Amino acid sequence: MFVNRIVQEEREKKYLSKLAALSSNTMGRQFSEPECEFRNAFQRDRDRILHSKAFRRLKHKTQVFISPEGDHFRTRLTHVLEVSQISRTCARILSLNEDLVEAISLGHDLGHTPFGHIGEDVLNKLLPPFSHEEQSLRVVDILEKRDGKGFGLNLTRETRDGILRHSINDEIRPITQEGLLVRYCDKISYICHDLDDAVRAGLLKYDDLPLFVKEIGKTHSERIDTLIRLIIDGFDPKEGFLENVKFIEIIKHLRDFMMQKIYSAEVLRREEEKVTRMFNFIIEYLKSNLNLIPNLPEVYGKSVFDSETVNTAIKDYISGMTDSYIVLYFERNFLPTSWPLK
Repeated sequence: MFVNRIVQEEREKKYLSKLAALSSNTMGRQFSEPECEFRNAFQRDRDRILHSKAFRRLKHKTQVFISPEGDHFRTRLTHVLEVSQISRTCARILSLNEDLVEAISLGHDLGHTPFGHIGEDVLNKLLPPFSHEEQSLRVVDILEKRDGKGFGLNLTRETRDGILRHSINDEIRPITQEGLLVRYCDKISYICHDLDDAVRAGLLKYDDLPLFVKEIGKTHSERIDTLIRLIIDGFDPKEGFLENVKFIEIIKHLRDFMMQKIYSAEVLRREEEKVTRMFNFIIEYLKSNLNLIPNLPEVYGKSVFDSETVNTAIKDYISGMTDSYIVLYFERNFLPTSWPLK
């Protein structure tokens, strides 16, 4: 006998925590549509994200190190997969909804710029405001196009909220425990993995690590394990995730250390200067050539554009580019073309 959506929804009611978000009780989509016979609402969200063009582009967007010479450094795609794995592991232990945490995890970085953290900072300086959290929501709500069904993926409110509120710096908590869980797991992933990549790149050695990092764990896997245990210990079966002071304190110390030793390193600062010049050229070029921005009238519903709409359209276009595409775009439009000699 096959397991249809109704059977899955009944299993959720029977086995998940009373604090879990149930797919049968979803707050709904932006636009109503018929239910699927086999998949629940959050599984459909996951599938729509997974099959989107924005998701596929993540494999060509770097995390910290721009165009690294090596196959083992993280990309934005491997990051979201790692967040998904950590989140689902925790959700299963805590009896939260695995389908929802997977959908949020896979979608939370869809709006990230090319060139990782550097690209986001540069775009925010040149065309403020810009944040990848809000841009990720724009991608799923507006920019991503489903074949024959217009723009936007029409996701549930729970998934959309988790995508928007996944930053631990956001004072507004997600509306679901699953959204909070992804928020914590995202920080575990990117802090620990950036640290691991920095060691792989030779920017750090184990002896360079401060004592508090070594106390968390001597290896990459030990550090992740320690932080996951803190998340699990901070979950109350009746009240959910309480203010996890110890976890947040460790993450803050780790980020401060990484900011000092890696994110502000001279090699990355020089790359930021290059990215700034590149973005500046492209922004000014697009302002004079709006016709080069794809789907402009369809997405923004206008034929005449004010400066705010122009800036938004340019941010949408640039943030959707991959590292390799924006470099090629720059070369084609700003560097001389070689002519073959006969």
